[in-house]
Amino acid sequence: MTRFEELLGAIKSKNIYIQTHNFPDPDAIASAYGLSNLLKSKNIDSTICYWGVIDRCNTAQMINALGITLLDSSTLPPLNSDDEVIFVDAQKGNSNISSHDVKLFSCIDHHPFGTETSYIFKDIRPETGACSSIIAEYYFDNNIKIDSNTATALLYGIKIDTNNLTRGVSELDLDMMYRLYKYVDKDILQSLEHNSIEISDLHAYSNAIDNIQIHGDISFANTGCNCPEALIATISDFMLSLSNIHLSVVYSTLSTGIKLSIRSDDTFYDSGKICKNALAGIGNGGGHSSMAGGFIPLDETKDMDDIIKQRFLDAAIQNKELN
Repeated sequence: MTRFEELLGAIKSKNIYIQTHNFPDPDAIASAYGLSNLLKSKNIDSTICYWGVIDRCNTAQMINALGITLLDSSTLPPLNSDDEVIFVDAQKGNSNISSHDVKLFSCIDHHPFGTETSYIFKDIRPETGACSSIIAEYYFDNNIKIDSNTATALLYGIKIDTNNLTRGVSELDLDMMYRLYKYVDKDILQSLEHNSIEISDLHAYSNAIDNIQIHGDISFANTGCNCPEALIATISDFMLSLSNIHLSVVYSTLSTGIKLSIRSDDTFYDSGKICKNALAGIGNGGGHSSMAGGFIPLDETKDMDDIIKQRFLDAAIQNKELN
């Protein structure tokens, strides 16, 4: 039995909601869209939903170009307790996702395991670079025809979450990219890749460049206030590309607290472990060895620059010693 067949066997409700993490990125949206079309092929209707906002131009462009319908959860009528939610690219209980009040949850994700154990179905593969790769595998393992828009979305999701195959890439990611490519709309894919930065993004890049601090092979940068979460991650990738930088810590103060994005060359540092240890007691964080994220609540945000820097330096030293 394939994993998709296991999911079909676990589904108990007639009302299926596919939920991404808050502030969904291309990988989350592609995964939700691909799964929705998979379920539709089995005569199961679903609604793609999220909390938060679509805050990046390339994400909005992807939605429009591929005709993807997803709904802000705040606009939905209250879900019934016997409705069913399938999380994609996220796990229940994480800081980056809000949860509906239902009893039945499934999870398809590529992030490290969380604490939730009550899923009726789960397919969690931390070794995989993109959740889109897992959904793509469902198509090919079950010989389900994939349309051009779905293939384009999934391939774009893989490219974004692996930073064009430069981080966290698994055999599955490579295999799925190769198999998807023959089905994609190359014109749409090219337009998505060439129009990914907004003019307003340059201010965040400028802020980060102006105040970057280098400590050995570790960089720290503050993008300024209210930087979109996805942009914080993009700037962290940019900072990691600097010569002789092996760990990048980028952050922004939002209305609810400080959001952090960590990137690393995982031959030197483990981003997930460093982030988790650095934020212990003042916030929460974690992720993959090469990419991670964290959050410090609002009541802890006063004069945090020096605290963030020292905590991450200490955690990085400890990580190196353990390796």
